[in-house]
Parts: sequence; C-alpha cells; structure tokens
Amino acid sequence: MTLADHTPPDARSSAETLRAELESWIAEPGFPCVGAKSALARGTLKVVPARDITSGWNDVQLHDELLHWAYDYRDEPGGLRSLAVVFEGPLDLDEDQFEQHMWERIQSLADKDHWRGQPYDARVSPDPANPHFSLSFGGEAFFVVGLHPQASRPARRFARPTMVFNLHDQFEKLREEGRYEKMRETILDRDRKLSGDINPMLARHGDASEAPQYSGRLVDPSWTPPFNDKRA
Repeated sequence: MTLADHTPPDARSSAETLRAELESWIAEPGFPCVGAKSALARGTLKVVPARDITSGWNDVQLHDELLHWAYDYRDEPGGLRSLAVVFEGPLDLDEDQFEQHMWERIQSLADKDHWRGQPYDARVSPDPANPHFSLSFGGEAFFVVGLHPQASRPARRFARPTMVFNLHDQFEKLREEGRYEKMRETILDRDRKLSGDINPMLARHGDASEAPQYSGRLVDPSWTPPFNDKRA
C-alpha cells in the first residue's frame, strides 16, 4: 500500500501530481540516468508522496515503505528498481539547507530501523567515513540520490525535494553480470552532455565513501555527514 492509498480523496490528486512530475522529468530525452529510465519503463519505479522534507511527519510511513521494498526485493531479486520519495516542499531550500534536511530524514529513518530491530546489512559499513559505507533498511543496503529545485547539477535539479533510494545489491548483480561498467559509462557520458562536465563527487563504491554523493552538492574532502547509526 502506498501513502496515496490511505489519504483522503482530495489529497490523492496531489499525490498523483507529484508522481506524474517525477515520471515526466525522468522520461525527458536529456535525463542522464538510464537506470532510472529503465525502472520507469519496467514499472519498477515506485513514487511515494510526502509532505515536507524539513519535517518528520511522514517518517514512520516512509520507513514502512523501505521495509516492504527490502523484503520484496529479497523475495524476488533482480532487475533495476528505485523507491522515490517526492516531498511537496519546501521549494526554496538552497543546497546546504536541502543537504541538512535530507540527512535529518536519513537519520530519522535509520533510528527507526534500529528501534524496530532490523539488522545492518553486513555487506556494507555503517561508518560514513568508510569506503564501504551505505545505509541499511530492513537488512538491505541502500544509497540515496537527492534531487531538489536549487541543485547546481542539472541532473539533480528537479521541481521538488526528492530522495531516491536504490538497493546496492542490484548494482552488485550488474557487476557480476559484466553490465555495470557499460551502464556507468553511458550515464557519465549523458551527464557530460547535459552539464558540460562529469559530476566530480562521483566515485565507485569501495574507493571512497558514497555519503558525499547523496545530496549532489560539491563538498570538500574534509566534509562529514551529520549521521550516526546506533548499530555502528
């Protein structure tokens, strides 16, 4: 059940609007992430509407969605899929503010995962300074792609504050199949055509912590995220 399924009828039009906005943006020819395009085409992009990224209003429901997403993936692994949380607003957050509130939501969701007794995925590290760092919900590793209206990178500049949760395991399977590098190079080439250069924050998992990549903001090497998982 999605959040839209148990909202009043007058709110469902808003939920459908948020979903349509993201799907239309991803479907644009210049959008660089072919993985997201594939998930959209296959019907494995799930869009979850939420109120306000600066508030914990929807956090319990969002954690429920992540748990179901992780459990469903373990029952039926394979294929590219993404869980996108699209917030109604605010629409005027600058890059620093978006990053701050994005990590507040991540911390809140991680706290709920711990409180609910969920194990940390042993294949990744809960330490954001570790090159193998990743988030864990429902025992499955996730990374986040942040989108918002004031993003400096065009590939991250979407009309609403958004957090896209992707499962690490699906990309490990692509590596095993020899398909990951080709997809990565395609995305980098499309991003170069869109932005004029490649996002300097991008790095392969295991070479450097992925935490600096989440918000899309350019950060210096000394930056550390405001995050502390209780299971670390």
